[in-house]
Amino acid sequence: MRPSRRSGGAVIVASVILLATACSATPSPPEGGQDGPSVRARKAGGQAAVADPAAVQADELGAVPVLMYHQLVAEPRSVYDRTPQDFRAELERLARESYVPVTAREFSSGKIDIPAGTHPVVLTFDDSTVTQFRLDADGRPAADTAVGILLDVARTHPGFRPVATFFVNADPFSEPGGRKSLDWLVKHGFEIGNHTLRHTSLGKVDDDTAQKAIADNQRAITQAVPGLSVVSMALPNGSMPHSRQLGLRGTANGVHYQHQGVYLVGADPAPSPFSTAFDPGAIPRIRSQAATGPEAQFTSTVWLDKLRDGTVRRYTSDGDPKKISFPRSEASRLAPAHRQAAQPY
Repeated sequence: MRPSRRSGGAVIVASVILLATACSATPSPPEGGQDGPSVRARKAGGQAAVADPAAVQADELGAVPVLMYHQLVAEPRSVYDRTPQDFRAELERLARESYVPVTAREFSSGKIDIPAGTHPVVLTFDDSTVTQFRLDADGRPAADTAVGILLDVARTHPGFRPVATFFVNADPFSEPGGRKSLDWLVKHGFEIGNHTLRHTSLGKVDDDTAQKAIADNQRAITQAVPGLSVVSMALPNGSMPHSRQLGLRGTANGVHYQHQGVYLVGADPAPSPFSTAFDPGAIPRIRSQAATGPEAQFTSTVWLDKLRDGTVRRYTSDGDPKKISFPRSEASRLAPAHRQAAQPY
């Protein structure tokens, strides 16, 4: 079955989410807070290198792939599993095709600060499994985990930022409380997002229970990393709360949460955050998968092909985070709130 789209909410939910297994010394790692370092190209003397938008064919109203990962296993048992080799190959492809990772926080807030001519990609991980991240005996990310592989690929591709967003549940990465794991990730530029404390399908519970599931997880995250601002959420099983706004904001047991972006289960690239099509309460993601198998037409391999060959217009940076550059013919797609920063050509 094709992913369904509910009118009014633009909610995209792949039918395969019903599978029970759906969510079942690095060189100078990113430092300096929740979103990692700036990666703008620099001229001598520290000046930012800003290109002519037309020269790099900038289009900051183009689509952005938000890729969704779950487990890395030697023998995948569901469409949500990938082998470590497949994951590495996909990262290598992204690096070759001039993609630069940004966090979900950076994407949803429009703070996309990447070199001219490159394209943002958001790497997201659901369920906080040990195949995504764990520390070895030396306190470093294990080489066979997603974080270990991402750091290794970044070593060989210096412009490829080793950042991602982890949507976690209770006891993330099988560590009770998650204090050590979450602290390491935050200190090294990764983002921590909310995935409810017990992986609750929010559309199957009442509004009070939905808010509690989200607020309880925010409390657990901020107990592990005091002072952390949690602004991104992924809906377990892609299940939207009955009151749609509760994905973005709510309160339970004295805990208030407010998210900049709520992320769905796969199907399409996400609209630019500057586009009229952008909906922070329902941001599409793409399941990482080969161009074969169930729902193959909606997988990362197929969408990356379409973004590369121009079938789908992709976001291309002008190198200036204070401007929004795009071909003049695309001006109708710019959201009114961003007109002051517009730079059509």
